[in-house]
Amino acid sequence: MKAILEYLYGGGTLTTAEAEEVLLKIGQNRFSEIEISSFMTVYLMRKINPRELAGFRNALLKLCVAVDLSEFEPIDVCGTGGDGKNTFNISTLSAFVLAGAGIRVAKHGNYGVSSPVGSSNLFEQAGYRFSNDPKRLRREMEETGITFLHAPLFHPAMKFVAPVRKALKTKTFFNMLGPMINPAFPKYQLVGVYSTDVQDLYSLVFRETECQHLIIHSLDGYDEISLTGTTRVVSNSSEEIIDPASLGFDRVEHEALYGGNSAGEAITIFRNILHDRGNFQQKNVVLANSAAGIRCIYPEKSWETCVAIARESLESGKALQAFNKLISLQ
Repeated sequence: MKAILEYLYGGGTLTTAEAEEVLLKIGQNRFSEIEISSFMTVYLMRKINPRELAGFRNALLKLCVAVDLSEFEPIDVCGTGGDGKNTFNISTLSAFVLAGAGIRVAKHGNYGVSSPVGSSNLFEQAGYRFSNDPKRLRREMEETGITFLHAPLFHPAMKFVAPVRKALKTKTFFNMLGPMINPAFPKYQLVGVYSTDVQDLYSLVFRETECQHLIIHSLDGYDEISLTGTTRVVSNSSEEIIDPASLGFDRVEHEALYGGNSAGEAITIFRNILHDRGNFQQKNVVLANSAAGIRCIYPEKSWETCVAIARESLESGKALQAFNKLISLQ
């Protein structure tokens, strides 16, 4: 590691193969926590490039406990986190709206690192039992349209990084990697990212994969469609800027997206929205992000149509039914 660090400190960058090799060694516990911290700090001080990000992604996918859910052609709906906004769990709610609309979802997530409550905190609070048993995951997909992949069970190599990430208490390149390393290798991917730089990086890396993707970033800093302003949307073949009005919504106030500071607060907000008892701003943000998931799979559909499909799932109670069924299987 010493030679690598000296090379990087001197302004060097890694090839895809070199980046993959370093992260494979980190995942094999070949370096100390101090060395890992020093390596991660490099990328807090300079931008990661597409080759390095692709190499890191390749390594973690090689090290993961893969699960084959390809028969369902699932989508993952996931944000990088790291935007510092402490929003409610928009991507998790959107996942259930998609499931209620008949779309299969393999949701990948973890405990909150740079935010108080991650998707794993929420699922755990709701009574979901984490598992990497393929039979169980397949049953959940068949019966509810959705399953949850708790990252630590599928990425055991990440346990060597977790203490460092927790100690640093800031976003690192691992925030960028989270949505890229779903162990089910989903056919479709809706990803929210915290900056346009990361959005461009993702676009370059995803172009080299077979995954059909939609990468979203609200230009005022959110890693989702916040409806607080305009959002840049990048897909396999296009780029567009959308605003709340173009989706049929009014502008949302930042305060309306507050997610609470505990899993208990988060699950209360989550349940209220899923029961269609959230305030209209919360509901509209969930509908907007759910519509993005639908458009990721069906790019030929208009935003208006995608919003209508999402609205029907939430207002009819189908999204809630998917959630209740999933929890009942535990």
